[in-house]
Parts: sequence; structure tokens; C-alpha cells
Amino acid sequence: MFYTLGRIEPGGLINVTTKKPLDIPYYSLEQQFGSYDSYRTQWDATGAITDDKSLLYRFTGSYQNNESFRDFIFTDRVLVNPSLTWRPTDRTDITLSVEHSDQDYQADVGVPAIGTRPAAIPISRSLDDPNSPIDNSTHTLVSTEMNHHFNDAWAIHNRFLAGFTDTYSAFITRSPTVNGPGEDGLGPDGILRRNIFGQTTDGESYATNLDLTGKFRLGFSNHDVLVGFDYYHAMNTYVTSGEYILPNPALDIDIFNPAPSYGIDPALIQSTLSRNMAYSFFKTDWYGAYFQDHITLWDKLHILGGGRYDWSTTGRGRGASSGAAEAVLPSNKDEGFSPRVGILYQPWTQLGIYGNWTTSFSANNAPAANGATFDPQTGEQFEAGVKTQLFDDRLIATLAYYHLTKDNILVNDQRTPDPFDKIANKQRSQGIELDVTGQITDRLSLIGSYAYTDAKVIEDHVGSTAGNRMPNVPDHSGSLFVKYDMNGYEAQEGFSFGVGGVAAGQRQTDFDNTSQLPGFIRVDAFAAYRMKVGPTRVTTQFNIRNLLDKTYYESSDPNANAARPYLAIAPGAPLTAVGSIRIEF
Repeated sequence: MFYTLGRIEPGGLINVTTKKPLDIPYYSLEQQFGSYDSYRTQWDATGAITDDKSLLYRFTGSYQNNESFRDFIFTDRVLVNPSLTWRPTDRTDITLSVEHSDQDYQADVGVPAIGTRPAAIPISRSLDDPNSPIDNSTHTLVSTEMNHHFNDAWAIHNRFLAGFTDTYSAFITRSPTVNGPGEDGLGPDGILRRNIFGQTTDGESYATNLDLTGKFRLGFSNHDVLVGFDYYHAMNTYVTSGEYILPNPALDIDIFNPAPSYGIDPALIQSTLSRNMAYSFFKTDWYGAYFQDHITLWDKLHILGGGRYDWSTTGRGRGASSGAAEAVLPSNKDEGFSPRVGILYQPWTQLGIYGNWTTSFSANNAPAANGATFDPQTGEQFEAGVKTQLFDDRLIATLAYYHLTKDNILVNDQRTPDPFDKIANKQRSQGIELDVTGQITDRLSLIGSYAYTDAKVIEDHVGSTAGNRMPNVPDHSGSLFVKYDMNGYEAQEGFSFGVGGVAAGQRQTDFDNTSQLPGFIRVDAFAAYRMKVGPTRVTTQFNIRNLLDKTYYESSDPNANAARPYLAIAPGAPLTAVGSIRIEF
């Protein structure tokens, strides 16, 4: 419930914690291998460079190469992440980190729906083409973090992050016409209309923040305070080419007998990708100032109060070249205040009752088809729940109810051929979530969750989707995994094994609710053995995903790789096995 006041959306966020240098030596090497010629090597090395441990290093990375259960799909990826930490004094540390990844891959746009369900074709069947150009994505992150503790209560923190992205992808895309014959892109005879579309993104972003944190006592209350300021700057050039909507009859493919259509002439691919080139330039400048106070009374009552004020300037220019797009860049200025409060009462150590109210502000930087801009996205969430820690913290459970509303959420305008044209709607998500983690005995543990989610479009400012369910969100979903450690969970050696399942109910493929993904239950299992060879720890593990080899579908296209989401449904992988061996010393 308690968090810092960065640009956080109601509903939470995923907290990614990077590995930092340690002052004790540690080394690990892991090799994974699995189905569909999957191989992954990852390593980690850290320790002190100087005898006084004032200079530390860490070098992590991985290399992955795999094919797929889907025809023509593959990934070849390398990631390296070196970092250095300098501790000039006991109260000051500065860390420099670089992360670089380079990936060649073949994008997958899945299978289409026929009627209200995914087409009854083999989930391995691709409706792409073996001659489709190879996609590439390169990302580089350079970050610094500085922490200085004035004393045991007060400290200052600064973080800086620079990101550089260069991506290219080309699709043999599904191409429904707009307000014309074959608008759904797939005829009743199983003929899928296609064309060739390419996109390139070249972007850079910079973010920094400066925080002051402190603890003090005032009367009978303890205070944990934060004040800070952050800044974000981003520039992106986005280039599209080819045809996104208009189909080419020469590229029609029979989804029930695609082989005769495989092998598109590379000259046709290149000539199509050289047409209709359009440039967009996006720019964002965003400042925020925030404060927060976590007040503790009588060691049982916790009260959180705070807020942030945002100032944003955004713009998107379009033109026949990058320079022309940048030259016509408009300037849209927005600002807003986002308060948030929370309360947690612990009458006993084992029980906590909490509630919170949060709001959010987010600038929109995409145009409507007529060039108009959108008001900022705003959100509001109410949440209340109960937390328990029973049996000496061996069983931890949380039961929560939430009600979340967001307005001016931008979604694709499916009436136009431009994949970046947007419309705005208002969405509501409410429901109940239950999470349980338990060490039932010294050997048996479990982790489980259940969610009831009522997610709907409340208002559609230009369309007719109000009242429809949001895509890819089931009413009911959950998971349960059980693990057994033969020598106890604290043992450094011995066998472990486990089994569990993930379940999700029916989901809609798009905002129009034109088709549905059936519900599914997927069963997974694993077995592992840990042993020590002198000072070296060795862990071998074998995982099976989709143990019962069931056919299921994970989601419809969330990334606008196809002009209609229901034409790009991602099948779940069949029975997949992955083995690994990890050495640590």
C-alpha cells in the first residue's frame, strides 16, 4: 500500500529490481535447453575490485536462441549488463549500469477468428511467410544511482536513466478494407486477405529524479517522509511503409491450405515496403513534484498522505520526412494534481485492515484521425482489504476489493488506415482479488490466487462499445501451485517437485466484442535436485509447461500488429519441456 510518488498508475505497477554489485564474491553459470531447439545461457559474476571494498563490479548477461511451435518463428537474442558501484564513504554510494540487448526475431501475428471463435486450424500453422524480412530490436539503457545518508534518519537519492531504442519489423499483415467488401479480412471460404506493412522506431529518452527522505518523531507519532522532483524527456521518430489496411489480392491465403501461397516474391515485399512512407515525430517533456508522509500511531495505525503535481508538454508531427514531421510538431500543454491517501490498521500483528484512494494523471500524445488532440488520461481507484499473517508468518493472505476508473484512454481507431489514429474512451474495472502464500509444513508449500474482474467500457466518445467488456480480461482467473521439498524448504540439498495450474475464463478479442477466446486450464509441473560439491552449489531442474498438452489461446493482438485484433490471436504453446543446470560458487 505504501509507495513512492513516481508516475504510478492506479492498479499498481511491476517493480523491476536490477542486480547490483555485491562486496562478496559470487559467480553463477546456467544452461537451459528445451523444446523447439531452445537454448539459453546466462551468467552472473560480482565482487570487490579493491581490497577496501570501495569499488565493486557485477557482470550479468544471457544469450538465447530458439525456434517455436509456430512455423517460421524464431528468436536470437543477446543481453549484457555490466555495472560498477563506488562507495567513497560509508554513507555514500554511486552505481553506474549499462544494459544492452540485440534481438533478431520473426514477429508472429497468430491465427484469425472465424465467427465468434479462433479458427479451427493447427496452432502450429503460420499465415505469415518464410520470406518475410527478419525483424530486429536493439535497446541500450545507461543509468546512474547516487545515495547519500546524512545520518541514520535523512538521506538524498538521485537516479538518472537514458534509453536508446532502434527497432524494425515487417509483417505480412491481415488487411481488412475500410467500409468495403471483405471488411472483416477473412471470408467465409477461409480466404484471408493480406498485405505487407513495415515500421521503424528510433527513439531516445532521459529521466531523472531527486528525492529527500527522512524519519522523525513528532509527539506520539512517527513520520517517514519523502519530497522529490522528477523530469522525463523523450523523442521518437516512427516510420511506416507499405499497406496496413488495403489488401493485395495476390497475397490472399487459404487458412485451411496455406502451402500454395507460401514463398512471396522478395521483390514484391521490397517494392511494397518502399511505398507510402510516412514519418511521425513524437516529443514529450514531463515534470513532476511530489510529497508523501507515512505516519505511524501507537505502532498499529498507519496513515499515508501525499500527492504530486505534473506539468507535461507533448506533440506529434507528421510529414514526408523526419525533418518535415519535426518541423510541424505541435505543442500541447497539460497539468494536474493527483492526491492519494491510505490507511492500515493492525489490531494484532497477524491482522491488518486497509483502504486507500489514489488518483493519476497521464499525458496523451497521439492524435485523432482529424488531427485533434486528447485531454490527459486520468484515473481514480478505491481499494479496501484485509491482510493476514498466521502461524508465525507461515501463511500470508490478502483479500481485496477495488474499483478503478480511467478516462481518456486511447485505443486504436479501426475506421482509418493509420495505425496511430486513436479514439478515447472511459473504462471501469472492479473486482475481488485473493492471494495466498503458505508454508503448510516443513516440506509442503503453496501459492495461489483468484481474481474476479468486472472490466467494461463505460463511455465511448465516438463509437458504440459502451457497456462492452474489455478485451483479453476474463471474469474469473486464478492459479494454484504446490511444492514439496523432500529435505525441507531450508535444506541446501535434496529433491523438490511441484505441480500447479493456471485458469482463465472466456475473454473478448476486441472492444466490439465480435468474438471470444474460450476459457482454459493449463497444468504445469517441475522437478529439481540441489546438491553441493565442495563450496559449489549445483541445481538441476526440469520444467514442463502445459503438461496435459491442451489447446488454448492466450490473447488477441494487443499491439496493433494486425488491423483487427481478432485477426491476430496468440495460441498458447503445447506441451513444452525445459531443462537447466546452474552452478553457483
